[in-house]
Amino acid sequence: MPFLAMLSRRFCAKDLATSINGSLGRGRATGYVRLLRKPALAFWHASCSISNAPKLSQPCKTIQFRQYGGDGLRLVSTTSSSEQPSPSPTDYQPPSTGFVARLPSNWIPYAELMRLDKPTGTYYVFFPCLFSTLLASAHIQAAPLQICAITALFFSGAVVMRGAGCTINDLWDRNLDPYVARTKLRPIARGAVTPKQAIVFTGFQLLTGLAILLQFPSACFWYASPSLLFVVTYPLAKRFTDYPQFILGLTFSWGAFLGFPALGYDLLSDVQAMKATVALYTSCVAWTVFYDMIYAHMDIKDDIKVGIRSIARRHEKETKAVLAGLAIMQMSLLGLSGSFLGFHAPFYLISCGLGSVTLGGIINRVDLKSVQNCWFWFRTGAWMTGGVISFGLWTEYCMRRTNSGHGARGEGNRRSGDCTNQRSQLLL
Repeated sequence: MPFLAMLSRRFCAKDLATSINGSLGRGRATGYVRLLRKPALAFWHASCSISNAPKLSQPCKTIQFRQYGGDGLRLVSTTSSSEQPSPSPTDYQPPSTGFVARLPSNWIPYAELMRLDKPTGTYYVFFPCLFSTLLASAHIQAAPLQICAITALFFSGAVVMRGAGCTINDLWDRNLDPYVARTKLRPIARGAVTPKQAIVFTGFQLLTGLAILLQFPSACFWYASPSLLFVVTYPLAKRFTDYPQFILGLTFSWGAFLGFPALGYDLLSDVQAMKATVALYTSCVAWTVFYDMIYAHMDIKDDIKVGIRSIARRHEKETKAVLAGLAIMQMSLLGLSGSFLGFHAPFYLISCGLGSVTLGGIINRVDLKSVQNCWFWFRTGAWMTGGVISFGLWTEYCMRRTNSGHGARGEGNRRSGDCTNQRSQLLL
């Protein structure tokens, strides 16, 4: 017992604060602390709960030891009581309304893991797919029923693949989420789903996504597969760069490449169609960075505490100027996409003109200091901007279809008139 008391005092001594902080940082961490000046007979495995971990100025509350053999101590983990505590099961309230509330209770954690209770992210994944489908349909004059079938498949794929991405994200962030107010009650963070169960569920979602992908023409498989690299690596980006939203944009916008191949059109054989697709994709990337920069302001205080990097932290003082630049980039690239395919004035008026108005309104109205207000504009912006762009593209499709119909009827009338003239000449 005297030895343990001495060891506890030395473990919490002030002169070790710098060494421990260097390996632990904030909150939970793993580090090696050598406490004995001379070789000893044992390693001790210590799991310590410390009050005020960053300063380590308070004594340890509990220490548990296990003998190994060697000359030092292995500090496996610490939890600071001054940081955000792990959520208690009593903090969680299951959903009482909506689709998820009607599911069996043991299904709810997995539905929450897919964010079925918060579908806005799914809409943001779906809209680039819809944009590209309407863009391609206007160019090649696809049949309306074909457009509806492809759109339904794209929406199904967006639900499943967004769910898989969220599950992968939560697996990467399972040691960070308990310390962020908005994420501490997510299924893995609160212990409702274990990491092993989440991995199995991810595999199930990816297989489901593959089954949906195989319903498209075979070329779509090769166009879609590279996006998995971004799905897996995005959660790591916020640890190593101030611009993880750019990686998210590359991921969420990938559907912009799929419209032409989904309709059975060889994108590589049409240079103008390829240019239009690339311009649409980059426009969607700018849009993703735009709305996710607003979204990142919801967590900016907690991100600073746990060391998560984001464009919102990097440009906190000039956020609205950055948003304005992104809006200009998005609408300019969208207009460029239409110009490559010879789109008409209504597209520019509706998709680009009214789309710019929606983005400008969001920039003007959003209160970046209010979590609730950021969430409102993040959620509302999906339908405001995405809906306007889609309507402009649909208008272009309808105009071209109407004009081609008139052209076909005119050609038919001309041929009928030629036949009548020929018969008249024969009778004469």
